[in-house]
Amino acid sequence: MNAPIDVSFFARAAKPLTSYRKYWASRFGTSKFLPMSRAEMDVLGWDSCDVIIVTGDAYVDHPSFGMAVIGRMLEVQGFRVGIIAQPDWQSADPFRALGKPNLFFGVTAGNMDSMINRYTADRKIRSDDAYTPGDIGGKRPDRAALVYSQRCREAYKDVPIILGGIEGSLRRIAHYDYWSDKVRRSVVIDAKCDLLLYGNAERAIVEIAHRLAAREPVATMTDIRGTAFIRRSGDETAQGWFEIDSTSVDAPGRVEAHVNPYLMISEQAKEQGATCAREDEAAEVAAQAESAGSTVLAKVVPAPPANPAIKPLTFVPNPSLSHMQGKIKVPPRDRSVIRLPSYEQVKSDAVLYAHANRVLHLETNPGNARALVQAHGEGATARDVWITPPPIPLTTAEMDYVFDLPYARSPHPSYADENGSHDGTTKIPAWEMIRFSVNIMRGCFGGCTFCSITEHEGRIIQSRSEDSVIREIEAIRDTVKGFTGAISDLGGPTANMYRIGCKSPEIEAACRKPSCVYPGICSNLNTDHNPLIKMYRRARALKGVKKILISSGLRYDLAVQSPEYVKELVTHHVGGYLKIAPEHTEQGPLTKMMKPGIGSYDKFKQLFEKYSLEAGKKQFLIPYFIAAHPGTSDEDMMNLAIWLKKNGFRADQVQTFYPSPMATATTMYHTGKNPLRKITRSAETSETVDIVRGDKRRRLHKAFLRYHDANNWPLLREALKAMGRADLIGNGKHHLIPTFQPLTDGGYVSARKKNSTTVALKTITPVKGRILTQHTGLPPRDNGSGKPGGKTFARKAR
Repeated sequence: MNAPIDVSFFARAAKPLTSYRKYWASRFGTSKFLPMSRAEMDVLGWDSCDVIIVTGDAYVDHPSFGMAVIGRMLEVQGFRVGIIAQPDWQSADPFRALGKPNLFFGVTAGNMDSMINRYTADRKIRSDDAYTPGDIGGKRPDRAALVYSQRCREAYKDVPIILGGIEGSLRRIAHYDYWSDKVRRSVVIDAKCDLLLYGNAERAIVEIAHRLAAREPVATMTDIRGTAFIRRSGDETAQGWFEIDSTSVDAPGRVEAHVNPYLMISEQAKEQGATCAREDEAAEVAAQAESAGSTVLAKVVPAPPANPAIKPLTFVPNPSLSHMQGKIKVPPRDRSVIRLPSYEQVKSDAVLYAHANRVLHLETNPGNARALVQAHGEGATARDVWITPPPIPLTTAEMDYVFDLPYARSPHPSYADENGSHDGTTKIPAWEMIRFSVNIMRGCFGGCTFCSITEHEGRIIQSRSEDSVIREIEAIRDTVKGFTGAISDLGGPTANMYRIGCKSPEIEAACRKPSCVYPGICSNLNTDHNPLIKMYRRARALKGVKKILISSGLRYDLAVQSPEYVKELVTHHVGGYLKIAPEHTEQGPLTKMMKPGIGSYDKFKQLFEKYSLEAGKKQFLIPYFIAAHPGTSDEDMMNLAIWLKKNGFRADQVQTFYPSPMATATTMYHTGKNPLRKITRSAETSETVDIVRGDKRRRLHKAFLRYHDANNWPLLREALKAMGRADLIGNGKHHLIPTFQPLTDGGYVSARKKNSTTVALKTITPVKGRILTQHTGLPPRDNGSGKPGGKTFARKAR
């Protein structure tokens, strides 16, 4: 399966996905849709399901939906797979709808973390859910992974529960929970699942299914990569591991012996258990001369009598030194386990929490990562959560195998409206977004600290072959209803990392850097965009394909390494606007985000405008920025606002930092420490981070991004005066905000209507003696339109 077109070539000690013997139930064949009811099972001739997948998303049979990928992967292995989508969690009855599974329940909260799906960055409840028919919110519980697992256990106590999905991945160890503002236990403990699969789980789920089908107890499956499970003290399966204690900081490492200045070179060598070749040679020559009877002998001068009061210094060997204990042997990495600080320690000690997070992120390379263990509880209730090394990335041939499975590329028929359509009131927005898009790769080596892609998918790029991508485009053209000739996206986690990886297999397998492009692009990184350019051109040439757009996020610092790629992108694949994410302009927050400086954006902007002009197109860049990120000061946000106004940008959608579980930036938010550097208790040797806490300061940072919104002007005026920058308040072009205040309702109008808020207008009581204006209480004048009330025109800010 390790095809010659792979980018990463480090050793893959993993069984290929296609090498398993099919389960006996493969005789039933494949189904158009995986069944969601007993009636559908009867049509297929099934008396039971081997595996039942419980998910928080509506069932869409498309390779962008996790339940479809895992379900189809198990189906092609010969297993009968049923789907329970968005069940009513108030009782266990909906979890018995398909009967008792023969092998296991597969549980996932869905494509999104259920808490992020339900709450905004300001902890306000969302009214919508893009993964639900009709965009209706509230169809899944908070912390869905926990609730679904517990209901499955209640439904059938003896059926193994395999937990997966991004919600489980990001909670595999003790983690900070933004919504409750406390450190919670590993989800393995709270969900009481038998195994947790983190990351892309095709390898693990296939192996588990076949081993369970062979009657192997799930409790013995402790050797599968990309899994987490519970071990109690005295467990025999834990024997033979070399434990590395990393439960504290500032502990001394290996102590080297001090050199004794009174010893000659040969004596120093003897102290280290070795000899000095130069001294040995001299001694050998002298011995030969003496045996030959040399007559040239030095005159021996008797030494003066020693003063008994003067005593030489005596050095006593220290038995605790490493060289007195023999040579240190490093245990093999595949049998080493690092013990992290326990849940009780990280819960009460922010420094140890930051240390544990740093160690976790250092052990993410599947080529060299070691297993991790974290204790939960004390005494009789003590349990260890074991986390095996990350899963081995899929080869290109295996990626093709996954994406070539027989997906229906449509929502389940049960979601159709009275006309049998999915485009009306029952439309699923998440499916609509990816309906005509193609995923060409997985993974991201950017390492942005606020993002969780690396923790979930890994930083090694797993690319499909060009032929596989072309086949999917043709399938969309020929089979997907409503296709008009436009492919909405040809990308992935990042648009332009396709087939990009490390030049050296040895370096790739040994590297522990969190990013390949920060603080600069690694010299060992292959930045060749030619395979992507070739794919774009071939896809454009397909019959029936009129336009191919690139909607995935573009890594512009990588793109400028290939001007030819930028030209290809700008000339053929931009639909008027291209969204990119510099995230900030100031070095303070950028260094905490691990993002390139704004200079890289300027370089890309020059190329973008140059090639847009050459193509005769009027196209625009839409930059995205984050407010309130750790490491951001009020002055940083002010400078960003000035940059936005200078460049003529008015942000409609504003992204406020959202602390997601296990992200490095979330650790900064919780601890005030920077885990990108060594963690110590000393403020002098461990970097602290400025944290934006409290609703008022978060609103201020958000207001700087929307400096043009009159509702924010009072808050900004107050802040600018406190910062000593009242010079930015005025009515000139060089001012940030004006001195006047129009009559506003205090609301927020967003490009996304459901994010907008409206506030009732307050009646202004005029003060006696004050001249009334439209801004201080005078009703609007009749403008002759015949409409009651007319329209209030606010003075335009200049």
